[in-house]
Amino acid sequence: MDILIIANFCRDFSESDNGRFMYLCKELSKENNVEIITSDFSHSEKKHKVKLTVKWPFKITFLHEPGYKKNISVKRFISHHKWGKEVKEYLEGRKKPDVIYCAVPSLTAPAVAADYCKKNNVKFIVDIQDLWPEAFQMVFNPPLFNKIIYAPFKRLADKIYSCADEICAVSDTYARRALSVNSRCKKGCIVFLGTNLDTFDKNVEENRVEKPEGEIWLAYCGTLGASYDLNCVIDALSIIGESGKSAPKFLVMGDGPRRTEFEEYAKKKNVSCTFTGRLSYPKMCGLLCACDMTVNSITKGAAQSIINKHSDYAASGLPVINTQECQEYRNLVDEYQMGFNCGNGNSKEMADRIVQLVENPELRENMGRNSRRCAEEKFDRKTSYQSLIDCILE
Repeated sequence: MDILIIANFCRDFSESDNGRFMYLCKELSKENNVEIITSDFSHSEKKHKVKLTVKWPFKITFLHEPGYKKNISVKRFISHHKWGKEVKEYLEGRKKPDVIYCAVPSLTAPAVAADYCKKNNVKFIVDIQDLWPEAFQMVFNPPLFNKIIYAPFKRLADKIYSCADEICAVSDTYARRALSVNSRCKKGCIVFLGTNLDTFDKNVEENRVEKPEGEIWLAYCGTLGASYDLNCVIDALSIIGESGKSAPKFLVMGDGPRRTEFEEYAKKKNVSCTFTGRLSYPKMCGLLCACDMTVNSITKGAAQSIINKHSDYAASGLPVINTQECQEYRNLVDEYQMGFNCGNGNSKEMADRIVQLVENPELRENMGRNSRRCAEEKFDRKTSYQSLIDCILE
């Protein structure tokens, strides 16, 4: 079978690449002809990717994208639009595949792929990673003009979803959005982003970090952007310190546009924080597992559902303190008893839960075991991704 994957936001296809599409390419190429079309611009690093040196048993086609400096900017939409035109030109010059498996977002390239598949009678599968324009509306939503600004993006998203022969998504929340405008699909194939637990455990073993005796560490992993409320965590740790109790050390792994803001706020509140910057995935695994608990603090109204950090937190076997409003993730935390759900932005409640975990090692251990069980049952790609592979091959 000739399988074509289109994904704007891929990682670097290095040997340590732990991305969803890297995993699918590896598995599908064992018995099929696989090509992935992706951008030559790195969204996370905001620079163009270096030339690939590793050879894989599938074809990787980097199409040029101009790039952008800010996540919310006109330049970004122009960049994605131009990349979509590159995809259109490439599809017109390529032999017809059996199936196109297309990541959403961005929107221009999937819309191009939808038209191509309809014209050429090619099966079209979408894999929804995030909701656009909903994610942008959370950050920039002028009340008098939001419908005018975002209406074209919504129409484009609706078109893509309605054309799909199959709908895959990283959460039930995202799948339901697509199914609301698709009359041909009865249900979606929901597969969390996940991780490969064997790889995760190997990374931990090879990158172990020794923590000073007697210290308690609270971990955050991920982007330091508009959707992430680390100020709430810093406030909670400040409350603990002011009460005379011992607050854990806060380790922040990741980078993003709000990093300086968070660093300055931590200094202002006199809270012990270490900002590591962006780490390689193996090093992040090792440092994460040296910690004692994790925090998932996301701003009110955020469009995120089940995201990358959820799988890594669960794989680490650590309890999570969660403020994210997404009911799908809150239900997981409750179902597995793997941590605490707090009110969004409620630093006092978060402080109480942190103290509860600091003062009860047995509770931390029990919730940590439950967290790892969740990873094994819900997030391990060895088992969970088989349904994506079946969807493509069938």
